[in-house]
Amino acid sequence: MQYIADFHIHSRFSRACSKELTLANLDATCRIKGVQIIGTGDMTHPEWFREIRSELVETEDLSGLYRHRDALDNQVLFTLTTELALIYKDEERVRRLHLVVHAPNIEAASELNRQLGERFNLKSDGRPILGVSAPDLVKLCLKIHPQFLIYPAHIWTPWFSVFGSKSGFNSMEACFKDQAKFIYAYETGLSSDPAMNWRVSQLDKLSLLSSSDAHSLPNIAREATVFDLSNCPTYAEIFEVIKNCDWSKIIKTLEFYPEEGMYHFDGHRDCSVSFEPKQTMKLGGICPVCKKPLIIGVANRAEELADRPDGYHLKGAPGFVKLIELDKIIAEACGVKSRTSVKVRLMYDTLIKTLGSELDILMHCSIEAIAQVAGERVAEGVRRVRTGEISIVPGFDGQYGRISIFKQSTTNNVRGQNKLL
Repeated sequence: MQYIADFHIHSRFSRACSKELTLANLDATCRIKGVQIIGTGDMTHPEWFREIRSELVETEDLSGLYRHRDALDNQVLFTLTTELALIYKDEERVRRLHLVVHAPNIEAASELNRQLGERFNLKSDGRPILGVSAPDLVKLCLKIHPQFLIYPAHIWTPWFSVFGSKSGFNSMEACFKDQAKFIYAYETGLSSDPAMNWRVSQLDKLSLLSSSDAHSLPNIAREATVFDLSNCPTYAEIFEVIKNCDWSKIIKTLEFYPEEGMYHFDGHRDCSVSFEPKQTMKLGGICPVCKKPLIIGVANRAEELADRPDGYHLKGAPGFVKLIELDKIIAEACGVKSRTSVKVRLMYDTLIKTLGSELDILMHCSIEAIAQVAGERVAEGVRRVRTGEISIVPGFDGQYGRISIFKQSTTNNVRGQNKLL
């Protein structure tokens, strides 16, 4: 049975996150989106963890997966997750690293929180900053329970990632040292897709995962991973699939167009300049406006560590599909600037009530059926997203890329990229 999973999200207790991020709202949103497994996010935050303990019920003895107490079924399953920000010194450099951590059950999460709470202020943020090295964090988690799952978040972004241009490493072994053998996965992040990561052979043995890193409900499942699991899945089953990099069970990932990610290209937001890697090289990495070093983005850093040619396809690897959220498509089709406008919301709700979940509409519903409900222009927008007939001005230095579905540009057109490879 296929399950769409979004492991890396946040709660309302993380900085710059929506107050609407409650467990009940997450359950409701996953049903609308078509997500079957959702991370709790922020399980180390004391108040959020109290809500987790109070509102979530284990689906069966020792399953390690939970449902909301008010749910009448197991349609949406929660798994205990958090993102941790590590800042520490290694090899005379300050390292800044974000890790995704999955706990196998409430008891293990509680013990991790107890031990981290003795050393760090977990109340300050849902994604706490810890002065501990990556190897030491892995040791701590695995000493509590051998089925803790730890892996790098958004591995290429400049500031807080394992391969980031500002404070990262050039290999997993350099980062995790003797604990690298316990790192079984990595997260692509919004600014890269599987094809970019396939070019880096050191990643072949790891499970490629995608998650939304959502800070609000509408962004749930903007990226996700599709698994083939048993009818009554458990945490242990998911753990083994990821640990063993089981490509028969990891079906595909759902991806942002990486150009839309806020760190895809190099540049300076304050100087309003951005460059692709070849242009940055010609400039010597220096901003032509302020004469300071450019912020090196994901495309450039991935190119730097790549040991395979552009277009390389890792044989047997799960495929991927690039998506744009349905409300964004509706907004552009209707000529509305905001995806949260009343007009967009009414049409979105009508589509969901009539045709099913958002992800099903984006990937599977016929264009004719969409047109009957929302009109030809919305249907055409969905078709163009499916085929990659869109234009994007790539994001850079913390600024999201700008997507155009109906106004085509020959220089930024990404036609033909959106195939299940």
